[in-house]
Amino acid sequence: MNLNKEFNTAVEWIEMNLDFNKNTQVSVFEFNIRYIGGLLSAYTFSRKPILLTKAVELAQRLLPAFDTPSGIPMSLINLKTGDKRNFVWANGQCSILSEFGTLHMEFKYLSELTGNPVYSEKVDAIRKVLEEVNKPNGLFLNYMDPNTKSWCGNEAGLSALGDSFYEYLLKEWIRTDHKDVKALELYKSSLESFLKVGLFHKSPQHNLLYVGNYKYGTISNSMDHLACFVGGMLSLGASDKNDPWFQRGVEITDTCKRSYDSASTGLGPETFSFTDQSSAVAITQSHKVYLLRPETVESYFYLWRLTKDPKYRVWAWDVVQAIEKYARTNAGYSGLRDVYSTNSTLDDVQQSYFLAETLKYLYLIFSEDTLLPLDRWVFNSEAHPLPIQNKVKLTPG
Repeated sequence: MNLNKEFNTAVEWIEMNLDFNKNTQVSVFEFNIRYIGGLLSAYTFSRKPILLTKAVELAQRLLPAFDTPSGIPMSLINLKTGDKRNFVWANGQCSILSEFGTLHMEFKYLSELTGNPVYSEKVDAIRKVLEEVNKPNGLFLNYMDPNTKSWCGNEAGLSALGDSFYEYLLKEWIRTDHKDVKALELYKSSLESFLKVGLFHKSPQHNLLYVGNYKYGTISNSMDHLACFVGGMLSLGASDKNDPWFQRGVEITDTCKRSYDSASTGLGPETFSFTDQSSAVAITQSHKVYLLRPETVESYFYLWRLTKDPKYRVWAWDVVQAIEKYARTNAGYSGLRDVYSTNSTLDDVQQSYFLAETLKYLYLIFSEDTLLPLDRWVFNSEAHPLPIQNKVKLTPG
């Protein structure tokens, strides 16, 4: 994008002002995918040493979270004191699969760049626990007690609390140039287990394939916008276009598109349900919000790159126009409180992932494939590109 001046200004600010020695409690997961992932990606492209230095500094401040009997990290840590804890609401203050399972790519890459094995060792310990733990019905559950390595509750799924763990199994296999075979095995076995318990479900009306949530043996009749990334993940992980999982990815993306089409604003709701009367429509008011989320356009991006079907560009442009019409303000972009009302009030929040993910995937859909080609780069959960091993020639810093 040739924003070199702006980038250099940002790097100068990081060097002079970015200080992690703060007496504040932060999410290990969020700071990993956003800060460490972003810093490592920016360092890879620019080779500016301060970016790697800051990534290391932050990673060091997150390490005390891993100091548990199992090695499964706590969710929250005070960057200054190192005090750690889990969320009170997390099924008896347990650790969350989508959080401790979404550290692998950044920590592994950080060890590769620095030669310090400690980061790699931390995520290897997590992987070992997950390989050895008993999995009911073959499922990784959403909560784990970091003291006992026991599951908490009996919930699983590809939405919040589980989602990016499965994404990282696939993407770490890709990032290692297919050397991390165990990651791929766990990814594939997880999908098959989800298939067996009925997580991939057909709606009673219109026969739409959607991704429900598993809770104590039952599958919900609703799908979260967060799970709309699954269409892209399944297509990216399929062996070819004839792979049944590729077709499931296409169908799930079609379902997410349906949720957008069902709204008068053309923007998809946070959660949409499937009943005998309607398909892919939000029922409760809290589900009708649009939070500038990226997951649907993320799947459009992967399916555009992998199929070159022009409909994905058409669908993406529909989203661009809807965002411009209903979410743009004088100061930026805002979420909507009701996607079914063209006069919806705004929530007055521009989410950080809107810039990192939503706009990036939309931009890439209309760019040439030579910009961040999928055979050389893999995106972390916040859409920060990391290089695939042996596929990108990195210049010295």
